[in-house]
Amino acid sequence: MNVREVETDAERAEVFPVLTELRSHLDREEFEALYEEMAAEGYRLFAGYDDDDPVAVAGVTVSTNFYLGKHAYVYDLVTTADRRSEGHGRRLLEFVHEWAADRGCQAVELESGLWREDAHRFYEELGYEKYCYSFKYDLQ
Repeated sequence: MNVREVETDAERAEVFPVLTELRSHLDREEFEALYEEMAAEGYRLFAGYDDDDPVAVAGVTVSTNFYLGKHAYVYDLVTTADRRSEGHGRRLLEFVHEWAADRGCQAVELESGLWREDAHRFYEELGYEKYCYSFKYDLQ
């Protein structure tokens, strides 16, 4: 699998169907509007390709805080359903680890929904540890 950054409108259109397997509430117009704002804040989108077909997508930012220092945060990580368990997610996260280390990051962090037990096993097999709960407060 070849991993590269998604940078053009055409590349985003190509990986959008993969991303919506995780973010099914998004339509293309909302995706583009949000992507524009997120990119301005440092969001980067990467895709793993098998030949020329996107099979996995990761969305990442770099930030700094008191408890992790400089770190990469994985907001989005998905492998298309019919290509799971083939190593694509692992390879994409390994790419993110290398990319983050090249930028001086001390850690890579991500969140996963409580119901996603298969994903949790996958992350733990890669060496991720469960170390906190994430809470949200809806303002709407």
